[in-house]
Amino acid sequence: MKKPFLILVILFTFSIGFSQSKTVEKDRIIEDLNEIIQNLSRYYIYLEEKNVDLNCIKTHYQKRIDTLKTEEDTVLFFEYLLDEFYDNHLTLTTHRNSSFRLFAPIYTVFENGKWIISQVWQTNIEKLPYNLIDAEIIKINDIDFQIAIENFPTCCQDKKNKEVREWIANKTLAGRYNNKRVITLRLSDLRIVKLDLDLIKLKNHTKLLTSKIMKDVGVIRINNSLGNDNLVTEFDKELGKLLDTKGIIIDLRNTVFGGDSYEARGIMSRFINEPKPYQKHSFIATSPNNPNIERSWVEYVTPRLETYKKPILILVGRWTGSMGEGLAIGFEGMKRGPVVGTKMRRLAGEVYDFSFKHQRYKYKIATTKLFHLNGTLREDYIPTHYIKQTTTQRDEILEKAIKLIIK
Repeated sequence: MKKPFLILVILFTFSIGFSQSKTVEKDRIIEDLNEIIQNLSRYYIYLEEKNVDLNCIKTHYQKRIDTLKTEEDTVLFFEYLLDEFYDNHLTLTTHRNSSFRLFAPIYTVFENGKWIISQVWQTNIEKLPYNLIDAEIIKINDIDFQIAIENFPTCCQDKKNKEVREWIANKTLAGRYNNKRVITLRLSDLRIVKLDLDLIKLKNHTKLLTSKIMKDVGVIRINNSLGNDNLVTEFDKELGKLLDTKGIIIDLRNTVFGGDSYEARGIMSRFINEPKPYQKHSFIATSPNNPNIERSWVEYVTPRLETYKKPILILVGRWTGSMGEGLAIGFEGMKRGPVVGTKMRRLAGEVYDFSFKHQRYKYKIATTKLFHLNGTLREDYIPTHYIKQTTTQRDEILEKAIKLIIK
């Protein structure tokens, strides 16, 4: 009788200790809050453009600390704080079940008083039941979409600002990991339908890239692998098979998570025969009680192996992100390949990881602006050959690129 009782006591003691280890230590959160605000005020390169009230953020989030009960509450606390800057490049390096996803497979804009689906991630979706382009979003989870935007858990933003509101609208469509995302739509043919975004099946890519030949034009699609160093070797292999084509199309529409400049430079280096500049950086050096001083530089890429000298085109879309965006403007900056497609993810600047003093995860801050060599901010870039998506029944961007290469 004594042994089972002893086991129960041990288990009970362990559970109490475990729950206490998960208890929020509010003094530590205050320290981390002050530090993240200080780092944002000092290093965030877009602070002035965002016009966010840091005093409002500090005051409001200090008041929220008393409401935090769990570790998940703390993660969401810092997540919402970063969301105040309506910048998809400002993120934590972790998430929880009730965190918001980073993106949805559709994108909405506000036109003529309505939220309209302007783009669909066509290249990465297996099949859609309807043509969603130009469909009006009426509700999400049976809540009026306008009200859902107002209910987004930030407090210091101007939610009437067009840019802020569009960012929140698309974050609302991304939804929380543990919540359904059923949207009520009015299609372009005026039918009212419901669509569960979680039932949209995304393609499962097992290869870093895929390639094919269409009308004697090589098409290489990068499958969200710009952060994998092995991509360069795989790209070299595929390019070797396409050396006799009339031209090559590099499809970056499935690079939503971006990647690293190693992969970008490795790819660009196969299309030039001398060192070429491809991107400009701008960093503001600060010193207490002294003027801010800009430091800027242009990054070059160096040729390697056999050069592919025939025409190339770069395809981009709303799910071309970060290093994918850098690769696109890089090709064009080198005057090697014009860009075809829509606006990209518009992930602003070059980000670095910052550590909390007391949390195990980190957060990302954009500290450097990135520019097309023509002086355009990367996030403001619009493709030379801009294509407005009008249907999901065919690939309009690829069709245009094939015609341009042949022409």
